[in-house]
Amino acid sequence: MKTNVKVWTRAALALALFVLAAGASAARAQATLTGTWTGSFGDKYADRKFGRKYEQADENDWQKEAEKKDGLHLSLERRTERGGRSQMGQTYDFSELQGITREQAQGSGPVRFALVREAGRVDLEGSFQNGRGSGTFTFTPNAGFVSAMKARGFDFEKTDSWNEHGEPMDRVFAATVLNVTTALADDLLSADFGKLDVDDLFKAAIFKVDSKFMREMKASGFPGLRMEELVKARIFKIDADFVREAARLGFTNEPFESLVKMRIFKVTPEFVAEVRGEGLNDLDVEDLVKMRIFNIDAEFIRRARAEGVPLEVKALVEERIGVGRSRKRAQ
Repeated sequence: MKTNVKVWTRAALALALFVLAAGASAARAQATLTGTWTGSFGDKYADRKFGRKYEQADENDWQKEAEKKDGLHLSLERRTERGGRSQMGQTYDFSELQGITREQAQGSGPVRFALVREAGRVDLEGSFQNGRGSGTFTFTPNAGFVSAMKARGFDFEKTDSWNEHGEPMDRVFAATVLNVTTALADDLLSADFGKLDVDDLFKAAIFKVDSKFMREMKASGFPGLRMEELVKARIFKIDADFVREAARLGFTNEPFESLVKMRIFKVTPEFVAEVRGEGLNDLDVEDLVKMRIFNIDAEFIRRARAEGVPLEVKALVEERIGVGRSRKRAQ
């Protein structure tokens, strides 16, 4: 009898622990985040709050979204559990928001609207005055999203490089704002990207990397690009068209990093034609990059030629930085 009591006691304790664990999970699933929002109608650009490693990109690159004439830029700010502040900004088409119209954002008065995504929903309340608004928001996660992602190998409850000290709720909130979906995960998993994690989902959503883009780059001669390189390609606007453009300039079979340098230092068809027009025809990408770095253009080449400087990149660079003139004075 005592044995049976012990068995039933253990079973009861196990059941109680299971119920407590289930209750805790349900509580976490139903937990919410709150904060404040500001909004402005018709902002031309919205700064990205992600991709901190890529701040060197120029003014035409990833930091500024394409113009959305009818867009509503929302900035969502809240306090973290550690006492700091977290802010995320994004521009949305009105079709992405429920309960608010263009006219309401342009006018004056109270508003109540929502951003509803697969990962969760953000309910916003406040007011607008002549195209600018503010108020409070509440974020409610979708527990089913986390489990669906985990089944696909993306664990939002696990710390990763994207948010080393953040809570799982922070990542689900970001997934909602950025519209990270299971469809995106399935698309990435269908391609040969290698091992992916939650960090990669955010990169793919921010920089618009998908299997289609990967296939296009593969067809253009870059079959082995991984997520980091494809992100870099998006940042610097390297696509199949740019690869073909480089080939027309005579730069075929170039390594990927050479194309990146061409974009960073603005080695354009016009610049290549300009320097070739001055007699510098046999230049590789590194030579052209050096000329861009030291601001060596057609006008400078003509002046240097008139002073007897050889038509060589090294000599032109030395002339630009003053080494060539120093040698002449020494002679």
